[in-house]
Parts: sequence; C-alpha cells; structure tokens
Amino acid sequence: MDSAGAAETGGYQPWSEVTPDAARRLLVAAVETFAARGYHATTTRDIAARAGMSPAALYIHYKTKEELLHRISRIGHDKALEILETAADGPGTPAERLDEAVRSFVLWHAAHHTTARVVQYELDALAPEHRSEIVALRRQSDAAVRRILADGVRSGEFDVPDVPGTTLAVLSLCIDVARWFNVGGQRTPDEVGALYADLVLRMVAAKP
Repeated sequence: MDSAGAAETGGYQPWSEVTPDAARRLLVAAVETFAARGYHATTTRDIAARAGMSPAALYIHYKTKEELLHRISRIGHDKALEILETAADGPGTPAERLDEAVRSFVLWHAAHHTTARVVQYELDALAPEHRSEIVALRRQSDAAVRRILADGVRSGEFDVPDVPGTTLAVLSLCIDVARWFNVGGQRTPDEVGALYADLVLRMVAAKP
C-alpha cells in the first residue's frame, strides 16, 4: 500500500484533485523522489525522469520545484485537517471522538507514509508565504484535537492538566508513524492505528 498513488482506505484516491493526468504523474513522481532523496537533493530533471517525461514537460504544469512541494503539502495538510475535524465534530463521547481521531490520523500516516513524510517533514523548504499558509492549516488541526481534549476534561472523562501540551504530544506521536512505518513490518496500518488510539486514551486517563 506504500505508494504515493495507491488507493486509500475509505475510498479516497490520492491526488485525484490534481488534473490533468500529466500533472498528477509529475506530482506523484515528486513525492517519491522527495521522500527518497530529500527536497534539496532532488532536481526537476530527477522528477521528470521518474515520471517518464521530459524536463520541459514539467514546466508546463509547475513553474518551480517549490510549487510542486507546495501543492503536495497543501493537499496533504487539507486531508489531515479533514480527518481530525471530522472526528472532532462527529458523534460520540470525547473518548470515542479521540479514539476515531487518532486511529484515522495514524492510519493515514502509516498507509501513506511516503507521502506523509514529505508532507510533514519538508515544511522548512517551502517559500515563506507558502509556509505561513501550511502553518495556519496545522494550527487548525491542533485546534481540532485540542477541542476534543477540552471536551473530555469538561465532561470528566479525561485528566489532562495541560491541554495544549498534550495536544502537541498526541499529534507528534501520530505524525512520527510516517517516519518509521514499514510495510514489511509486523503490523498493518489498521493495527498501528488501533494501538496508538489505545495508547493515547491511556495517556489522557480516559475513564471506562
């Protein structure tokens, strides 16, 4: 399942937002090359070659390498925010909503760890205006998790003295899955999602 263009659980097709097909192929090639070599070590020629296209063809769809990274980062962060806000605004108790948020967020990072590594760890390579845009999306993701934790504290389900700090810890734990997940490992993305959801609920002292 580890492919920048693989189908995602839940019916979402990665990069379906990107058209035409040539632009999508270049974007997928960029994800795979950035993940393998790092943004700064990757050239536009590397990306075009991986897509089976000429360097000139790349510039028809993307003016710069940074524009490609921005598009990747924006789509990835929009998806992350959708996952977390859907859980935060969904039905159920705070514990049930936190379970869903962590389970789904970790599942995405594991199932699409190549994409997620680029989305989460190449932020500093963005131009200042694009970095500010992505940071704003990350703050919204932070707010979604913080909202669940605050609801749990108010209801008495959670014992969390520091909601902002715990929010950061939860998100960092989930995001780090993209760094280490291996499709050849012993656990599937679903199993890792379930494990992390249980760990987080224990961390916030959710009561039965």
